[in-house]
Amino acid sequence: MTLLLTRSDVLGLLDVPAVLRTLRAGFTADVGIEPQRNRTDLPGPGTATTLLPGTIAGIPAYTVKVNAKFPQASPALRGVVCLHDLNDGSLLALLDSATITAWRTGLAAALATDALAAKTARTVGVIGTGAQAAMVVRGLRTLRAVEHLVGYDVDRPRAEAFVAKAGIPGAVVDSATGVAARAEIVVLATWSREPLLTAADVRPGRHFTTLGADEPGKVELGADLLCGARVVVDDVRLAASMGAVGNVGLSEASICATLGEVLSNAKPGRESAAQVTVYAPVGLPWQDLAIAWPVYQAARATGVGQTIDFLS
Repeated sequence: MTLLLTRSDVLGLLDVPAVLRTLRAGFTADVGIEPQRNRTDLPGPGTATTLLPGTIAGIPAYTVKVNAKFPQASPALRGVVCLHDLNDGSLLALLDSATITAWRTGLAAALATDALAAKTARTVGVIGTGAQAAMVVRGLRTLRAVEHLVGYDVDRPRAEAFVAKAGIPGAVVDSATGVAARAEIVVLATWSREPLLTAADVRPGRHFTTLGADEPGKVELGADLLCGARVVVDDVRLAASMGAVGNVGLSEASICATLGEVLSNAKPGRESAAQVTVYAPVGLPWQDLAIAWPVYQAARATGVGQTIDFLS
């Protein structure tokens, strides 16, 4: 039997501290297979479908996420996470991919942002006020005090709603550079294909997390900004081939560390108060399993979800 878990089911079974603990452990664990992202363009501007298989040592299951991106839709991500038994391949569960992706991407970014940003940083800026940015802010507020929020989006009413819903003092500005001028921590989560910020927009000691540059051609931070910063990624090969680093013509040499190395203390994160840091993830398939497996276990324990026999 296969368990079907909707967005509401998944949200009811997750909690932020537990997910942060799971992700932290995953970044320092053996994740089995090499991270892969098999991507194919679809007709329509910016649309694409991806296939992402993921494993983690010690979990007797694997995930295959079948995801599609439609920038003009809401949510922009559509698809399912397939959770399979690692022993015989049986389909244990189907989960809404938009929810899993928003949680794992946003909270992994929150974990990295907290690790790299100055410990005294309390003002967070958001460029692109969608679901992933919301999860970063939510995760950050679990990890540190956030006293002020600055938001910008090409859809100003959406930015205004985002800031109002956050429940902390905030303001909406009219440009990405306006966010960088006011915030100590800047989170970018857009569909941009050209730099939104360059070295000229950077002040000493700031941190930038760029989530939108996760596929070929997508760019949020200029090459000059990255060259002047300490850049940390989730996977070196993917960041250089299809992420924020490679998409602006830089090589692996511009990458200083992976988040796993920082969290395990193998390499330093921020080295000084004045240093500019950047977290530039592509998103790793094992993160889907890190969320889907505990959700599946909780659903079985509580009777949440519906079942179906695809082999009947």
